[in-house]
Amino acid sequence: MNKLKTYFNWSTGKDSALALHYLLQDKNYSIEHLLTSVNRQHNRVSMHGLRRELFEQQIEALNLPYSTIELPEQPSMQEYETLMEKEVSSLQQEGFTHAAFGDIFLEDLRKYREQQLAALHIKSVFPLWKKDTRQLLTEFIDLGFKSVLVCIKADLLDPSFAGRVIDADFIKDLPPNVDVCGENGEFHTFCFDGPIFKNPIPFEIGEKVYREYQAPKTDADSCSSQQVKGNSGFWFCDLLPISGG
Repeated sequence: MNKLKTYFNWSTGKDSALALHYLLQDKNYSIEHLLTSVNRQHNRVSMHGLRRELFEQQIEALNLPYSTIELPEQPSMQEYETLMEKEVSSLQQEGFTHAAFGDIFLEDLRKYREQQLAALHIKSVFPLWKKDTRQLLTEFIDLGFKSVLVCIKADLLDPSFAGRVIDADFIKDLPPNVDVCGENGEFHTFCFDGPIFKNPIPFEIGEKVYREYQAPKTDADSCSSQQVKGNSGFWFCDLLPISGG
C-alpha cells in the first residue's frame, strides 16, 4: 500500500512532538514536510514566542524539510487564511494529500481545520485526538521527551512556571483548573529533546517578560485558536541559543 504523503503542522511544542512521533511510526503515513507559523516582525514562532534560531536548530535535529508561514505582528483572520492557503496550495501541488496536527480535544478548532483544508483537497489527521491528556503527558515523559514552558497565562499559572521543564513534579504542581497538556491555551512549550531528534537542542534560560494582549473585537479579527474575553496577560520565558551548540 502506498503511504499517504503528509505534512505536519509543527508548533515546536510537546503535543506536536508526540503526535509526530506517533505518525513517524505509522505505516500508513509518510511525513515529508513540516509547516510552522512565524511572526516575521519579531522573528519568533507564533504563540510560543520561540526565537527563530532555536526553531531552526530544532528542525535540523528532526532532519525533515520545512517551510514557514511568515505572519505580520497581529494578523487578521483573513490575512492568516490567505497566507495559509497559499502555502497549503503549494504543498498540494507537490502531491501532499494529508495534513497532521497535535490537537487533542478542541472540537471547534478541529472543525475549522478540516473545513479549511477540505476546500484545498487536503484531509486532516489528528493522532492524539480524544486521548486522556494526563496519560499523554506521562507517556511523553516516559518516552524520554523533554520540553520547557515558554509561555503561560498569567491568570492561571504563577510566573515560576515559565521556564520550567516538564516532569512528574510538574504534573503534581499544576492547579486543578489547568489542563495537564495546556490544551485550552494555558501554556505553550518548546520540545528540546526526545526520540524523534537526532540530538538535543541546547539553550539557556533568558529573561521572563510579562505582556498583555487585547482580545479581538470579533472572531474575524484574530487567527488565535484560543479566544479570550477582555485583555489577557502572559508570561514569556525567553530561551537563548547557545553559540556553537
